[in-house]
Amino acid sequence: MNHHAAASGLHVSIKAVAFDMDGLMLNTEDVFELAGQKLLRRRGKEMTDRIRHRMIGRRPAEAFAALTELTGITESVEDLMEETQEIFAEIAKVHLACMPGLLDLLDRIEDHQLPRAVATSSPREHMESLLSRFDLLKRFQTTLTSEDVIQGKPHPEIYFSAAVRLNVAPSSMLVLEDSEAGTRAAAAAGAFVVAVPNRHTAFGDFSMASMRIDSLCSPELHSLITQTALPPNDTSQWIDPKN
Repeated sequence: MNHHAAASGLHVSIKAVAFDMDGLMLNTEDVFELAGQKLLRRRGKEMTDRIRHRMIGRRPAEAFAALTELTGITESVEDLMEETQEIFAEIAKVHLACMPGLLDLLDRIEDHQLPRAVATSSPREHMESLLSRFDLLKRFQTTLTSEDVIQGKPHPEIYFSAAVRLNVAPSSMLVLEDSEAGTRAAAAAGAFVVAVPNRHTAFGDFSMASMRIDSLCSPELHSLITQTALPPNDTSQWIDPKN
């Protein structure tokens, strides 16, 4: 656990779990990378780390606004988003997959009867389409998407809303995020945030996270859930995450 959790001195009781989707539950960042490369090659341009970094973790309109700014492409954001979705759909047929450890982690969380939410910057249609491919939608009590908030990540609105829907205090909600923008949003909401960066997002600053791990398979994460998860109405136990 990093210095943020240790320095806070706070006890934690996990009563609910909120998941980001892109790059955390599904390998969509891999698919988007391929789609973005194809989109730009059609225009004689190349995808760069700078462009990817500006786009990751943002709502689509914000991400593609950054792309046009950095590339000088004059086509509308809406047209670029539509074309990218078409490319994404074709690539996803072959490459889309659950991130390692996701299904086992969901089993463990369900074993502890913790309510679950998805909190993604993606549009609802996109989220439902992708999660339905792996029969995952039914495993979450509520879902929040880009249409459900006024301000996108890194603003904390989506995680404040997730806590309300899950009927827990933000401080009792475990949030799993792979991007800096999402981690900042969850931390600003006061959640216990575990950052799980991947190769697309590892460049970010995750110093505000309560914990940083390499994958959803992490024994530290499973131990955190086992040791600190309490039934939703049980406040009789408080476990210090440092111990």
